[in-house]
Amino acid sequence: MSDSKVPEAEKPASATNAEVKIDAKATAKQKPPNPMWKYLGFGENFRPRVPSRNWMIFLSITGSFTAAIIYDKREKKRAQRKWCRLVEHIAKEPLGDSRTMPRKLTVFLEGPPTDGLRVAQDHFKEYVKPILVASGLDWEFIQGRREGEIRAELAEKIRNARLPFEESVEGRDPILSTRKNAGIKEFDGPRGDIVLGRHTWKEYIRGLHEGWLGPLTEPLKPQEENLEAAPTSEAETPVDSLIGNTIHTSTNTDPSKPDDASSTSTGSTPEEKPAEEKKEKPSHLPPFISTTDYASANLPSSFPTELDPSAAISFPHILGFLNTPTRLRRFLNRRHLADQIGRDTAAIILSTYRPYHTSSSTSSTSEDPEPEQTTLLQSEEKEWHKSVHVRSPTDLERTWLEPITLDPRIASRMRKAELTPAEEERARNIIVKEEEIEGWIKGGLRSLGRKGLKWWGGDKGKKPWEQGEVGEEDQ
Repeated sequence: MSDSKVPEAEKPASATNAEVKIDAKATAKQKPPNPMWKYLGFGENFRPRVPSRNWMIFLSITGSFTAAIIYDKREKKRAQRKWCRLVEHIAKEPLGDSRTMPRKLTVFLEGPPTDGLRVAQDHFKEYVKPILVASGLDWEFIQGRREGEIRAELAEKIRNARLPFEESVEGRDPILSTRKNAGIKEFDGPRGDIVLGRHTWKEYIRGLHEGWLGPLTEPLKPQEENLEAAPTSEAETPVDSLIGNTIHTSTNTDPSKPDDASSTSTGSTPEEKPAEEKKEKPSHLPPFISTTDYASANLPSSFPTELDPSAAISFPHILGFLNTPTRLRRFLNRRHLADQIGRDTAAIILSTYRPYHTSSSTSSTSEDPEPEQTTLLQSEEKEWHKSVHVRSPTDLERTWLEPITLDPRIASRMRKAELTPAEEERARNIIVKEEEIEGWIKGGLRSLGRKGLKWWGGDKGKKPWEQGEVGEEDQ
């Protein structure tokens, strides 16, 4: 039929192309990119665009973490700089007497449980040392790498101080003897002890009691006492019973064997004896006095009415993969730790102290109040590795695991370093400028901007490029 429709396949190609809609935006010519990007090295076809979704997520996470680190580092510097400003006037004070030794502090460092001494040294350098350097005071170290060394060294130092000068270690030192003969006196006044960590604090308390209440010489061990009390069998044998007995110098007990065989057999025994006689070296040095003997011990006549003030410095240290969130949270909040350590260090430097309370704030509501010395930094024990709590059969005493035992005579004379309300108010009024704590990037931009403003805003009568140095016209 003539009016029948033409099939789709038989339609001309021009008809199908005419029905396709043409996008005007796609056909429009794109503007060439800004030639600035070419000269900056980005290429001729570089076009800036908004980052994709994945890039936005990545940049948001990394940018937020970087900003948190930079902010914490800057505020940490601000806190440390505040406490440095509080004690820096001590470094400017002149020495009182040239015939008297200056004040010197004592710093107690010991490797934390299941870790080395280097960690404690880094903690001291990062938080405590900047305040000490600003004050200008000198300090000495008492360091230990394993449990018991701080206690033993502190106790030995106190026992040596109880002896007369001629019998002490200082009396045998030529430099100290010359200083003594020249009439140079030691510092007469409170010095100060800085103790880092709960584990070191426990040994500090134990060594303090051992040095003042223990004997001056090491007591005999139970095995040695038994050997001295029970004489040997040869000593008990009367001399008359030895008459008529033949004493053979040869070790050969079998007459059928020659002496050469016995000599060869005995030659191998000295090599085997050292292996048999080897004893395990004790991992902890034994103390001179037990905690149960504190009450029966007598205080020496040289015991001072007040002991040097002490400051227990916080040393948070936790290990383990599962504790990564806790370590990350502490890493981003180091400014609070720096502020607390700076306050305690400034108190020991300024020599402001008070007696320790007989009961801590946490135990004031309980029936048996605990002294303040026993509760300082107590929360750090929960973070020690579980291997520390394993006792060995050869260990007679574990200072880290035993509870702190105090003698009332020594505990009442201990002093805690603490700032007075006046010093706290003075520290709050200290304003640290941004220029003192900013990094080198921000500081460089600030100095560049100031130089530019100074160069541009010079003599207003002349243009910047017409300004010259003073005296050029005369030349």
